[in-house]
Amino acid sequence: MSYDSTIHAKAGELIKLSYEMTAAAGSGHPTSCASLAHLVTVLMYDHMRYEPANPAHPSSDRLVLSEGHAVPVVYAACADLGVAIGKDKGNLRPMTVEDAMTLRAIDSVVDGHPNPVEGFPFFDAATGSLGQGLSVAAGLAAAAKIDALDKRVFCIIGDGESREGQIWEAVDFIKDHELKAVLPIFNCNVYAQSDVVSPQQTPETTAKKLEAAGYKALVIDGHRPGEIQAALNEHAETMSNPNAQPIAIVAKTVKGWGSASQQGDGHHGKPASGDGMAQALEELTATLNDLGAMADTKLSIKLMSPRNAETRDAIAAPSMDEALKGFGMEDVLSKGKLATRRAYGVALRALGQARADVVALDADVKNSTFAEMFSKDESLASRFLECRIAEQNMFSVAAGLSAAGKTAYTSTFAKFVARGYDQIEMAINSGANFKVVGSHAGISLAADGPSQMSLPDIAWFRSFATMTRPNGLPGCYVLQPSCAYQAYALTMAMADFDGVCYMRTLRPDMEFLYSANDTFTLGGHEVLSQGRDLLIVATGYMVHQANKALEELDKQGIDATLVDLYSIPFDSDAILDLANANNGNILTLEDNYGAGAGSAIADAASADGGGFTVQQMHVRNLPKSGRTTEDVMAYCGLSVNDIVKGAMSMLELSTA
Repeated sequence: MSYDSTIHAKAGELIKLSYEMTAAAGSGHPTSCASLAHLVTVLMYDHMRYEPANPAHPSSDRLVLSEGHAVPVVYAACADLGVAIGKDKGNLRPMTVEDAMTLRAIDSVVDGHPNPVEGFPFFDAATGSLGQGLSVAAGLAAAAKIDALDKRVFCIIGDGESREGQIWEAVDFIKDHELKAVLPIFNCNVYAQSDVVSPQQTPETTAKKLEAAGYKALVIDGHRPGEIQAALNEHAETMSNPNAQPIAIVAKTVKGWGSASQQGDGHHGKPASGDGMAQALEELTATLNDLGAMADTKLSIKLMSPRNAETRDAIAAPSMDEALKGFGMEDVLSKGKLATRRAYGVALRALGQARADVVALDADVKNSTFAEMFSKDESLASRFLECRIAEQNMFSVAAGLSAAGKTAYTSTFAKFVARGYDQIEMAINSGANFKVVGSHAGISLAADGPSQMSLPDIAWFRSFATMTRPNGLPGCYVLQPSCAYQAYALTMAMADFDGVCYMRTLRPDMEFLYSANDTFTLGGHEVLSQGRDLLIVATGYMVHQANKALEELDKQGIDATLVDLYSIPFDSDAILDLANANNGNILTLEDNYGAGAGSAIADAASADGGGFTVQQMHVRNLPKSGRTTEDVMAYCGLSVNDIVKGAMSMLELSTA
């Protein structure tokens, strides 16, 4: 009886089914699957601790397939093992080979790349946008560390995708936070999509990079079962040793292993068919026969850690006034003003004390975003993760934390959030539950200039507010508080939303517009004044500008309604009712580029078909630094005088 012969036999079965699945789908990557077959077989049949009937069990080991295009080989294993699938979490069923053959069909849970929301809970995150999986794995491991669970997290990474900088952000993060439960497995099969990989991504160079980062790199033959097993066992034996180095596996593999006609350049993403399929399977059979492949040794999935994560019931969070007093900051109340970024820090700390599931992450700017209020609280410090200047890693780590049941708040400068747009989109695709807080947003930042101002952010995040996820909820809520009380309340409200939210916070101290008695909801708005001539809809800092403009407009005999539109999406019927009460005249104000709140209002007006006139005022020229916020507002045509002129011009045209 031979362990090696049994693994060869099972790997051969998975390769064969991978060829058949991709042929049926008419697309896919069977040669990449063949390179991973032995690694996947040893992991899923002999090493990982999990329950096929309950693949999302919180204590189970996890497998993150960063090399998402190779997913058919994992599907093949899941079909063979009967891993539970289904969109109804309370009514899962064992996967079958028949399910596997529906790969990529529109009504199938067997999606083209890993995606848990399509009904495949074995996976924790949508992958396939390359370079993100190791960060997700790090998030899963960070959650396990917080919960004192001994689960392991395996992440398979392609050699081509290891060129992505995010991989090395994650390598550093894992080392920084001693997350030795993560085992990166580099699948070095030589070929990327269009060519061989660079010499910088060879197994030897990859191992040296890992060693330079403080890892022990185990270079193995990824088709020799004994070497795979030994490397996995070494990781298991050393992951809890505080003196041991973190381990990574660098596996030398063959793309199209077992079938010579499928090897070499030109086979990436091309399923075999017809005579090519027959030849590939014939060659595979011959290879397996030469190796003596035979299922003559029993393989068994290991038992999981018996303990679940401990949970603690949430308690009611205090109001902002109560939190300020409790944190020794009551002097803020007498000043009557506070920056929304600082209010976020107060709220984050209060929320962390109230809810054990809340985790905070920041990217080396916690003293500016005020996430440091969370990190400096001794009772919360173990739930704070400093990600340093590596925003892409931070957002994918948050996706991993979310998959492990945490509610993660990520913060950095709004300008730097743009670096992680792909990661955030993939998290939304995954059904992740985390919050993005971008501080120093818009042109009110003033002195630091456009390199630090986030201006297209509202348009990008707003695009997700125009769609709904499979659970029927918006893809994202976009929040722009104009007042510290509002920022505090919205930070709390985000925690109860199962999904991604983006909240903009601002640098300047701003006068209080509300109080602790006011309530704010996702999707809501506030009417600050009622008029009959013109509806002004403003966001964030521009609410204050609009407030000042009301006085000047009143002197000109113009009676305006002012709405603080702090949320997108919003109640469009309610907004248009206000517009109708103002002769259909709508003026929108925002301190970012277009395609944001103003466009959302215009879309609502257009869809309604009523007689509305919408004029948008937003940043239309490239800003520059200025010594005061008002200097920059005037430079960008958004001063109080500009607003007054815009309103008067609009009304003159509408009455002409």
